[in-house]
Amino acid sequence: MAGWRERSTGGALRGYRSTMTHLSGSGRKATTACDVLVLGAGAAGMMCAIEAGRRGRSVLVVDHADAPGEKIRISGGGRCNFTNLGASPKNFLSQNPRFAISALSRYTQHDFIAMVDRHRIAWHEKTLGQLFCDGSAKQIIAMLTDEMERAGVRLALGTAVGDIAKTEGGFAVRLSSGEVRCSSLVIATGGKSIPKMGATGFAYEVAERFGLAIVPPRPALVPLTFAPDMLARMTPLAGIAVEEAVVGHGRTRFREAVLFTHRGLSGPAILQISSYWREGDEIVVSLARRFCPGGWHRPSRRPRTSPAISPTVPTRCSRASTPP
Repeated sequence: MAGWRERSTGGALRGYRSTMTHLSGSGRKATTACDVLVLGAGAAGMMCAIEAGRRGRSVLVVDHADAPGEKIRISGGGRCNFTNLGASPKNFLSQNPRFAISALSRYTQHDFIAMVDRHRIAWHEKTLGQLFCDGSAKQIIAMLTDEMERAGVRLALGTAVGDIAKTEGGFAVRLSSGEVRCSSLVIATGGKSIPKMGATGFAYEVAERFGLAIVPPRPALVPLTFAPDMLARMTPLAGIAVEEAVVGHGRTRFREAVLFTHRGLSGPAILQISSYWREGDEIVVSLARRFCPGGWHRPSRRPRTSPAISPTVPTRCSRASTPP
């Protein structure tokens, strides 16, 4: 399956760049007002701003980064796996499963695909319904900033957020450029997943400050690292990918690719299972489901292997997993 075939060129942010504002460099410390202030110019923040703007609200989006959508830019190996054809409420882990039912019934993956097509962004289906840009993830960022511009949304980059206070009519937020008063405040700053890109625990700090209950955060959709003793054995495998592995935790299993890295395991199957893993739990990895005794290969124990593995698993994998 594939989408719009006329390829967009360049992939740079188009048009909206001129209306982006670096308020912190203006030297002004004015007080401004808007209906909706969104903190965070990532995918969630920009989509929220677009919808609020379409509803006639005056919207300001603020981010401390110098460019919007930084996580979008690096997703999908730079091509942005922007949605999945099979997305449904059952794919989401939550203490309130009905939230996903409500959200996805009002805006589906097909609605987003339609927006991608309107912007003439070419895309293709990879495995298991995963949709990627044919070109660059920057095309998705450009699409979202274009949609914000059409909705009358203002974007302030390179702007730090200071104190947040509740007021009678909403909120007062101190920015590096001055104070903003708003009726509605949206915190869309994300979690701590990629600190090198500026990710922080800011959202949790704000929630605690206003007395909101916090579900203890834990890593999800992340690579896993080997313990030191196993890392020494597996390091020579760094860079090897097994295209169709089965990874399990309890009764949950994913059948997708696994990649050996210089620190441990990555790839779609590992990223998926990491959402279920807890420290001390065993994760079972089958690199050759049809040939391994019992159907599973357990890297945390001394596995038995057979020459029959070689047609499916790279030879270096067989040797590294075989006891000396």
